[in-house]
Amino acid sequence: MDVSQKKRIGQHFVFGFHGESVSADIKTLIQEYYIGSVILMKRNVVDAPQTRALIRELQTLARDAGHERPLLIGIDQENGLVSAFSRPGAGTQFPGAMALAATGSPAVAEQVSFASGRELNLVGINWAYSPVADVNSDPRNPVIGKIQIFSSLNKRMNVRALQVFVHSVTIIIFFEILSKWVYSPAPWRRDSPAPVSPPPSCMPPSSPPFKALIKHGVATIMTGHMALPAITGSDAPCSLSRAITTDLLRTELGFEGLVVTDCLEMEAISNKSQGACGVEEGAVRALEAGADIVMICHTIAWQTDAVLETYKAVESGRLVLNESRIDALKEKFAGTWDSVLGEREDFDPDWENTKKDSTALSEKAYQMSTALLNGTSVLPLKPGQPVALFTPPMESLNKAVDDADGVLRTKDGKLRNTAGPSFLAFAESVGRRALCIHTVYEPTVPLEVPADCSAVIFTLRNADRSPWQLEVLQRLTASVQVPIIVVGSCAPYDAATVTHPYVACFEYTPAALEGATRFIFGEQGPAVGVVPVK
Repeated sequence: MDVSQKKRIGQHFVFGFHGESVSADIKTLIQEYYIGSVILMKRNVVDAPQTRALIRELQTLARDAGHERPLLIGIDQENGLVSAFSRPGAGTQFPGAMALAATGSPAVAEQVSFASGRELNLVGINWAYSPVADVNSDPRNPVIGKIQIFSSLNKRMNVRALQVFVHSVTIIIFFEILSKWVYSPAPWRRDSPAPVSPPPSCMPPSSPPFKALIKHGVATIMTGHMALPAITGSDAPCSLSRAITTDLLRTELGFEGLVVTDCLEMEAISNKSQGACGVEEGAVRALEAGADIVMICHTIAWQTDAVLETYKAVESGRLVLNESRIDALKEKFAGTWDSVLGEREDFDPDWENTKKDSTALSEKAYQMSTALLNGTSVLPLKPGQPVALFTPPMESLNKAVDDADGVLRTKDGKLRNTAGPSFLAFAESVGRRALCIHTVYEPTVPLEVPADCSAVIFTLRNADRSPWQLEVLQRLTASVQVPIIVVGSCAPYDAATVTHPYVACFEYTPAALEGATRFIFGEQGPAVGVVPVK
């Protein structure tokens, strides 16, 4: 196979790599396999200057290797819980989709999307894997709490918010379809094939945002890996199904932009022991189904083997590829070699001013999103008083979301329990306003509240699916006389049986929990957020 054909095939892949600097693996992928796109993960990001320098080095490698156009540089910056660029010194933590829906303000959604896109654009990222456009029609859907969703109550607000996102900044945005789009009465996993029961029509109740985004020119769409046998006639993952990628997206919905798959290393594709086809074959099948680009995020062997398998499929005539949509996307968004590699003497002051504006906007948005159920006269709490804070252990939901950092220890140094960085930040936030006694509660361990405590702050995390948290709350309620304030740190479906004041912040990011703390201690006035789900 000649180099020109390898260059064309390489455009159909987006790969990730490990490390905070250019690795030998990503060099090989760019220089020898001519991959046209790179996805940055949280593991690649230190701060804004480092990210910008890393991207410029990647682009330099591509130019020197003979790539015709600059790389697409993508990142999963959905905001909220999935914010690969949000960390100290890098991107601002903004509210996720459910928290934005709670503000009730399309204007705030537009401002957040513009600010987030501007930060990415400044460091050289030109492909944002967002926004999340999901509308959940069933609280039993286990994706809720992993990836934040838009409201199921106000679809018009959601559609308008997503429309302004599309036109808010010159950066590629996309949404993921058929990953959380279906009604499923039984538990299913986003990364594994499981038969589901769709509504009578292929167009479920959650489809308006997707239709609106296609109508208003969204540039790219991601396909997920669940199975929809009632629609496709097989248990094959949707990302490998021509009935989905071509018949539904292209023909029925009229989408003319670029289709990229979710990462093929998810078990629905990679786990051959469970009947999956494997990453290499999955890449070919996804391209056969009509995908323009396939994503493989982590493993160099799978990445190179997928490209080699695609070479074979092209040479045998099994696969005929077309780069026209990729070329059009790069023409519009990737820039020129001069623009991506040129010096920017104004970067430091521009970044500083942008971050200042973004920080103020983030605080405003989180304040507007905080909601109160079961209003009460016990709020606000008085600063300076002893307060018992209870947080649940971090029951991991998603490797892309949860980190295992942060532990509490007993006085003699033994490991007490893993609290997670977000809940440790919550404890620090409460501790800046009161004498905070922080405990990570467990299903069977008795809780102790010091006698001098003036109040209890009890944190839930998707307790509708971990009901033991509610059982612990009931036991605590029966044993104390002081006020209990419940904080819902994720999807608010667990509020249904709670009678205490319930402060909903919709995500367990430090910024959202800081907003909840500010409200609890009376620093931001009344809660104006509205819970956007039933």
